[in-house]
Amino acid sequence: MAGVASARAPLARPPSGSYFPVSDMSETSVIRVGQTVPDFEMETYDPASGQFGKLSLADQKAAGKWTVLVFYPADFTFVCPTELADLGDKHAALLKLGATVAGVSTDTKFSHLAWRNSERLLADVQYPLAADPTGAVSRLFGVYDPASGLALRGTFIINPGGVLVGSEINFYNVGRDAGELLRKMEANAYLIQHPAEACPAKWKPGAKTLAPNEKMVGKVYEALNG
Repeated sequence: MAGVASARAPLARPPSGSYFPVSDMSETSVIRVGQTVPDFEMETYDPASGQFGKLSLADQKAAGKWTVLVFYPADFTFVCPTELADLGDKHAALLKLGATVAGVSTDTKFSHLAWRNSERLLADVQYPLAADPTGAVSRLFGVYDPASGLALRGTFIINPGGVLVGSEINFYNVGRDAGELLRKMEANAYLIQHPAEACPAKWKPGAKTLAPNEKMVGKVYEALNG
């Protein structure tokens, strides 16, 4: 089960990239929505500071932060910069919701730096780019493609308690819409404060929610339009 420490001694930390402090990835299953994500750490390049750093899920939880991971196949490719630029447009709104956003690929932090500073589409990207060269974190979220050594286009939302509450995976040739990610993040941020409610399709802040109960069975239209 994901998140359960191995009986073996912890792996030594590699010189760079991602690692799991307490378990061997061969004993770590793919995490599913509703499960607690085991702690992980990845090295990053942060365009906002121009420095290398790290993204630690343990630190995120300690700070009460949401964590949004946006996996993409590779630096210096084609659809990827269009996605990351689109995500950059929504970054400020995601920050206001208490989320830390990170783009993730199996490239190194050095490749991230070079790509961010050469691709003009990424000029306004101010969120960290995390390095997963071993594919450890990509495997955890089920996006690692062993045939290519790359990650599929996966988007994951982890709540401040470390529970995976949002998951989306696309193939290589279909780009995502960061506007939908923002809508999902807005809904999740609302629901963590209002756990008895539920957000219907296309819900946006200020719209009507549902409070499921036995009287609403077969009467959702009336609940939404009453």
